[in-house]
Amino acid sequence: MSAAFVGTGRLVRLAVRRDRVQLPVWLAAITIVYAISVSSLKGLYPAQEDLHLIAVSSAVSPVVLATNGLVSGDSLGAVVAAQTLLFLALAAGLMSTMAVVRHTRQNEETGRAELVGANVVGRRALLTAALIVVAAANVALALLLTVVSLGFGLPLSGSLALGAATGAAGVAFAAVAAVTAQVAEGARAANGLAGAALGVAFLLRAVGDSAGTVDPGGVSVTSMWLSWLSPIGWAQQIRPYDVDAWWILLLFAAFTAATTWTAYVLTGRRDHGAGLVQPRPGPDRAATWLPTAAGFAWRVQRTTLMWWALGIAVLAATYGSVANEMDNFLDEEGAVADMMKQLGGGADAITDAYFAMIFLMMALFASGYAVQAVLRMHGEETSGRVEPVLSTALGRVPWMLAHIAVVTVGVIVLQVVTGVALAVSYGMTIGDITGPLGNLLPVALAFVPAVLLVGAMAVLCVGVAPRRASSVAWGVFAVWLIIGQLGALLDLPQAVLDLSPFVHVPALPAADMRPLPLLVLLLVAVATATAGVSAMRRRDLVVQ
Repeated sequence: MSAAFVGTGRLVRLAVRRDRVQLPVWLAAITIVYAISVSSLKGLYPAQEDLHLIAVSSAVSPVVLATNGLVSGDSLGAVVAAQTLLFLALAAGLMSTMAVVRHTRQNEETGRAELVGANVVGRRALLTAALIVVAAANVALALLLTVVSLGFGLPLSGSLALGAATGAAGVAFAAVAAVTAQVAEGARAANGLAGAALGVAFLLRAVGDSAGTVDPGGVSVTSMWLSWLSPIGWAQQIRPYDVDAWWILLLFAAFTAATTWTAYVLTGRRDHGAGLVQPRPGPDRAATWLPTAAGFAWRVQRTTLMWWALGIAVLAATYGSVANEMDNFLDEEGAVADMMKQLGGGADAITDAYFAMIFLMMALFASGYAVQAVLRMHGEETSGRVEPVLSTALGRVPWMLAHIAVVTVGVIVLQVVTGVALAVSYGMTIGDITGPLGNLLPVALAFVPAVLLVGAMAVLCVGVAPRRASSVAWGVFAVWLIIGQLGALLDLPQAVLDLSPFVHVPALPAADMRPLPLLVLLLVAVATATAGVSAMRRRDLVVQ
């Protein structure tokens, strides 16, 4: 073995031990969501006529192609691939980028890499170990998806192709993260660059698929060339359960090899702990608000909020722009329309049910921000950066309350962005830009108490279980997400549905406004956050 790779095996075992909870949670969550999706689709389209209708309808809709994925065939497996493969590729890519950055750049930030490097460890061993672990996780994900597909009676070849497409996309973005970890100065910047690459890949695929042409059969779409510039586009071009184009895996192999080689080259051309792109110097004097608790919390949290707001604005505007087409796209008595009405609180009008469903989904995204932002505060503690801050006159409680206040404001901002983006984009399609704003903005704000309760639960995890805060907080969020998004379709008992805060929010605009449940959610959120702050005040700081 080359001296640059000495110690890789031991670092692999160390990475596996460190990720013994996080990666299994990722794998389980993705697999469960996929299984629920397949089960729902199998129930929604029991006959071949139903499958043919949804394939034909999706193939001629640029919006469906952009947001759901490439249509290729009208069998049950082909419909499953069209509805789920985009999500699977994005989830695998996100899992992979975060894991690679965690085991490379974050290790350098926290000083772990320096301690490891004091032993007999090669220059490229840390990066190699991270890539091996992430590649193994993607192989496991591919096998799990294949087993689930076979469990629902889907063909073997297509099931293998779907699993391979998902795993290949995850490995490709792991290689991308390996490069961003060398370029960026810190873990947050590296994750941001990798996330931006994931977003660009999604947009290239979305434009390429929506601008494609429908084949003569009417159930398959030939994408424009832009889709072939995206690893996510490659995953869909495999066309599981239809073409099963295995040769596209060669594109993934070539891309991953070239990107990984680039990361290795960059590893040898930068100093330990530094990125190739140096951060620009700050101003000579700090702003007057920066030395305050709230000002410092805002400085730490503002980049996270900015990216979430941008992503939510784009997504909400996309969904708002197609709301007026729902009546034409869906059969009023069809299975998809029934599903949408069920998720939308039982509304009679498809448009109202659509908005209720979209507002719930956007609130779940905002909840993801709340969890990430609270855990960003926890990251300040575990990295040791908060100790010098708390050695001053600033106490733990004011420091924590400042971060909670910033997260609260961030949640409100994201919900306002959601309401405005949806209302304006919908208004543009009906010729009244500002008209829907008065009706849709209050709907977005109605979800604020539920989102704040998700963030408050993360605060409680930080206070009570600091060493498992991330896993527990994301795990609770995942459970609430599944209950809130799919509980009605799965016919879960009411006692289980009541566990999710989103179930208690009125399904506006389909339902009537009920202030009492929102007030109760807000009070529970305050009590939960208070318990978290109290627990934090009584325990020792944790540095990992």
